Amino acid sequence: MSSQPPVYFEAQYVEPRSRLTTFFRLILAIPHFIVAALWAIAAFFAVVAAWFALVFTGRYPQGLYDFVAGYQRYSTAVYGYTALLTDEYPPFGSDTATYPVRIMIPPPKAEYNRMKALFRIILAIPVMIITYAMQYVWEIGALLAWFAIVVLGRQPKGLQDMTVLGLSYQQRAYAYLALLTEDWPPFSNPEPALEPGPGPTSSLPPSAPEAPVSSTGSSFAPPEPPAGSQQDV
Repeated sequence: MSSQPPVYFEAQYVEPRSRLTTFFRLILAIPHFIVAALWAIAAFFAVVAAWFALVFTGRYPQGLYDFVAGYQRYSTAVYGYTALLTDEYPPFGSDTATYPVRIMIPPPKAEYNRMKALFRIILAIPVMIITYAMQYVWEIGALLAWFAIVVLGRQPKGLQDMTVLGLSYQQRAYAYLALLTEDWPPFSNPEPALEPGPGPTSSLPPSAPEAPVSSTGSSFAPPEPPAGSQQDV
């Protein structure tokens, strides 16, 4: 079976924050709560349909995969906004590639393990237990960050990291529950996979070209200066 890159979570850190939008954050997010709730209902039935497809065919239909993955991207942006990881208002949709808080979900595999899909609920029990604990981690981090931002106008890096730790695991766990990946989410956020490029690149400056070598194996010597020219001693 083909391998699949891991799902990973990204959150950009910006220290200065808006006191005003932070104070009214939950009110500002109400339209997104409504959209996310309706999308979640539809995504649930899409996951159920995908479960049958995976069990019987070993494949995740592309349309269902895109729909469920789109919800995961959108909900991650909404969670990131309400958890005070960013002041930027999230888009109403799954196009979150440039949003400061995002989850990166790879394309579907060509073939999935049917047994892993069949027993996903049982296999996910340890993941759900950890997710339950992680929800408290990011919620406490967001609550403390709310007070810090309202009073100081900035987000402490430690509280940002605390919220990212909990929310990152939760969203990667939800991707596992939604059958988007077969692998348990690791406790720590995996490194993003590098995009394939045309060839190897390096950040180091190019080295100086080597002096050409003659056929006798000795290095090429520069010509002697013309007679009568002055040379520095």
